[in-house]
Amino acid sequence: MSSASSMLQRPEWLRLWGRGSALGAAVAVAAFLADLLSKNYLIDLLYGRFPPKIAVTPFFDIVLSWNRGISYGILSSNQWFAQPALIGIGAIIVVVLLVWLAHARSAIVSIALGMVIGGAAGNLWDRIRFGAVADFFSFHAWGFYWYIFNVADVWIVVGGAVLIWQTAGLKHRR
Repeated sequence: MSSASSMLQRPEWLRLWGRGSALGAAVAVAAFLADLLSKNYLIDLLYGRFPPKIAVTPFFDIVLSWNRGISYGILSSNQWFAQPALIGIGAIIVVVLLVWLAHARSAIVSIALGMVIGGAAGNLWDRIRFGAVADFFSFHAWGFYWYIFNVADVWIVVGGAVLIWQTAGLKHRR
């Protein structure tokens, strides 16, 4: 093999990445940045307001709520070890998803993984930066308040739904 052709070969670490992995990585970066920008804007807008709430419609408010736990405040704790543990778990999840992305062979799976990775990284960054995740979007009706979420959560849910759909579809086709 000539030295020119060996110079044109992709480095070993790059050959580990699947076809759609670069696309998934780009989606992850875009999702992370969209989440970061939205949170920075909304925190600046709402911080210091009393109450930190903007009523958009009779069933939708933009509020500033700090979640020290995971979904719905589960595992919320003020114990000294809670946030470092959640940061560690979040970091492990992001790394596992990056490894999955590196081996993804489908563009749709890569895009979905990018959404989940970007959203998870956005919430992880909040936890590192603030010690809690900033949530803003609150839907409610007839006195019932449901989920308060952020842009990262939207990326995670949509990407997760696509991954489930793809996995169920692949198993069904076999």
